[in-house]
Amino acid sequence: MKVLVTDRLSAEGLRIFEETAGIEVVYLPGAERSELLKQLADAEALVVRAGTQVDEDLFAAAPKLRVVGRAGIGVENIDLAAANRKGVVVMNTPFGSATTSAEHAIAMLMALARNISAADLAVKSGRWAANGLTGVEISGKTLGVIGAGKIGRLVIERAVALKMRVLVYDPYLVGDVVGQLGGEQVDFETLLARSDFLTLHVPLNSETFQLIDEEALARIRPGCRIINCAQGGLIDEAALARAIEDERIAGAALDVFAKEPPDDSNPLPRMDRVVCSPHIRSLSRDAQINIAVQVAHQVVDFLTRGIIVNALNVPSVSAELLPLIRPYLNLAERLGAFMSQLFPKGINKVTVEYAGDVTDFPTAPMTMALLKGLMAPRLGKTVNYVNAPHLVRDRGLPVVEVRNQSAEGYSNLIRLTVESESRCGSVAGALFNKSDMRIVRIDDYQLEAVPSGHLLVVHNSDRPGVIGFLGQMLAEASINIARLNLSRRTRPGGEAVSLITVDSPIPEAVLERLREHDCVLSAVQVSLPADESE
Repeated sequence: MKVLVTDRLSAEGLRIFEETAGIEVVYLPGAERSELLKQLADAEALVVRAGTQVDEDLFAAAPKLRVVGRAGIGVENIDLAAANRKGVVVMNTPFGSATTSAEHAIAMLMALARNISAADLAVKSGRWAANGLTGVEISGKTLGVIGAGKIGRLVIERAVALKMRVLVYDPYLVGDVVGQLGGEQVDFETLLARSDFLTLHVPLNSETFQLIDEEALARIRPGCRIINCAQGGLIDEAALARAIEDERIAGAALDVFAKEPPDDSNPLPRMDRVVCSPHIRSLSRDAQINIAVQVAHQVVDFLTRGIIVNALNVPSVSAELLPLIRPYLNLAERLGAFMSQLFPKGINKVTVEYAGDVTDFPTAPMTMALLKGLMAPRLGKTVNYVNAPHLVRDRGLPVVEVRNQSAEGYSNLIRLTVESESRCGSVAGALFNKSDMRIVRIDDYQLEAVPSGHLLVVHNSDRPGVIGFLGQMLAEASINIARLNLSRRTRPGGEAVSLITVDSPIPEAVLERLREHDCVLSAVQVSLPADESE
């Protein structure tokens, strides 16, 4: 079995391939594209870092390829959709660099507090003078942490050990997770107002894009210092530069930028009170060895034993089981995504019920897929099968699994119920003919809808003219209806749920007009992946 390695990998990782019987490793870091495509003709595994673009053409040139191992966390260079179409498993190494990344954030914080970069430059320039290099202590200062995932929690632990007061903002935490780490959970406004230092540890998505913008910078405690070793784009960099120039912000330490490398239009890298590093948060010798060894073991286990670990496009199950449960995985993930968009915030309990034929299979991978669907609309594209259960657990969100033999008239059923402090909601789905997905219940309303594409979920009064009104509103917005499902209470004149599939996204202005009508109790747009079978 041929393993092709096309980016640099530590000797410790290569040795694992070399010492495994039946595996031939070909090490070609930095190979020309033509050579890479040639070598892929008989390769069963490909191991890359960020330097190799694993795209549609590459998959087409690799008819025997079974697995891609990404040494590291990010998979921006891998076309996951193309991998899915070819049935290739894509794995990464999500935990090998968490400690290194957290330590880099703390190192940047200290460098910023004590003007280390400026002091180093002064000495190397022949100036032995302390003028302008007076720093601040971090002991007793307040560190604001945005995001309490894996890396954020490691930062919290280290900051507490350094005698800092730690405030944490993470709207998806449940329970006293932060208190157990020695910090205090607060809202966004409180964190801005009280922080002497502010560090970001969240993914980049629609909610977090330029989270620290002009308005937020105006509300931050004067003299605050900002650290970003997470993602470029979380900060409005032009606004940050102005705030530093105006001395409202004392300085910044940045390992990431919205555009990398930053060009001349970005003043931050040239500013005296800004410490910069070139996206090296995970670049320690220890982390690189850990990552290389981890990816090598995962690829070897897959090739020799059929074991899938840390896969991004399938849950960690055996290669033999995967084809049998894949339709259930797909259904579970869509149910999670559906309910996440109906309950965008405030979930404090998740219950998953499996009934009928689905209980013949292990349900843990299905729950993993469901949690991926539930968390991805909240936290963005960084959520995958590997980290979704960890993200849920880190936020203290309880997940309960229930198994029943009776599927309420269906051969199989998966029901997801979520609870908040003020309400409870559920959605249930089933497979018809072992592969056709359907949503069959929303709360206690029975219907049959394909969980695919752009869906409008309307809770409305059950009275004449409502369907006509909804159709007219969508028609006026030039939005075509593909399918319509209606379910109502047992008696007319009460309430009903309409689930409408449309051909294009519905503008927010149209949704607002719908919600203003007295017959509409609520209207929510849900976007799900298109069904490739359609």
